[in-house]
Amino acid sequence: MAETAHADGRGRVAEGLRVYGLIVTMWVRSTMAYRTSFVLTALGNFAVTALDFVAILLMFSQVDALGGWSLAEVALLYGLSGVSFGLADLAIGSMERLGRRVRDGTLDTLLVRPVPVLAQVAADRFGLRRLGRVVQGLLVLGYALAVVDVDWSVAKLLLVPVMLLSGAAIFCAVFVAAAAFQFVAQDASEVSNAFTYGGTTMLQYPPTVFALDLVRGVTFVVPLAFVNWLPACYVLGRPYPLDLPRWVAFASPLVAVACCALAGQAWRAGLRSYRSTGS
Repeated sequence: MAETAHADGRGRVAEGLRVYGLIVTMWVRSTMAYRTSFVLTALGNFAVTALDFVAILLMFSQVDALGGWSLAEVALLYGLSGVSFGLADLAIGSMERLGRRVRDGTLDTLLVRPVPVLAQVAADRFGLRRLGRVVQGLLVLGYALAVVDVDWSVAKLLLVPVMLLSGAAIFCAVFVAAAAFQFVAQDASEVSNAFTYGGTTMLQYPPTVFALDLVRGVTFVVPLAFVNWLPACYVLGRPYPLDLPRWVAFASPLVAVACCALAGQAWRAGLRSYRSTGS
């Protein structure tokens, strides 16, 4: 019985990924039909996100350290956060439009299709232009890795890609959980943006500049600290916020799995509560 349920679960995941890939491919083909428009919008996305790092550079033109962290160390935080969030935003950033679908009733058209609703919502209007954010984050991350003063080891080298993938998964979970909340609130996109776009902006700065209560919240409630703060402290040899044990730097994959599982539960609960608009 348990094996059958497990096999069914794997089958649903595989089907969802297949449908997601098909829809994404359709939108990519549509985007590339107007290549000049794609290049311009991607460059615009790159430029807008780059302004955040320009603001950091302006700060460091006046100070030598921010919360005790050097420019190279803050750039490392920025790059890790930017790439992780950029990957999640590229993959399922369309989830933030769910509230609009709930309000105008167009979600009903997705429910009658014999494919997973989550895959349809995540891939809807896939924005390839969001690659600009990923590229910009990679450039800053490359700069940070080149200039930061770190005694590199195998564990630290392996932790960098683990941070990026785990951070992207954590942000994906936040996107899904925020979308599930919109089944109830319907017009809560700004609330969800506070945890997604607001979360990545916060992680671009060292934890030492924030109040301890906020650091506790993003460690134990919405665990965004596992995206970059905690693993980066291990890489840089810095003390952990909240005097946490050293092993938490390697807990990001487990936290990502737990977040995705909880987000999946929230999504299923929200979908069951949906009652349509009647239109």
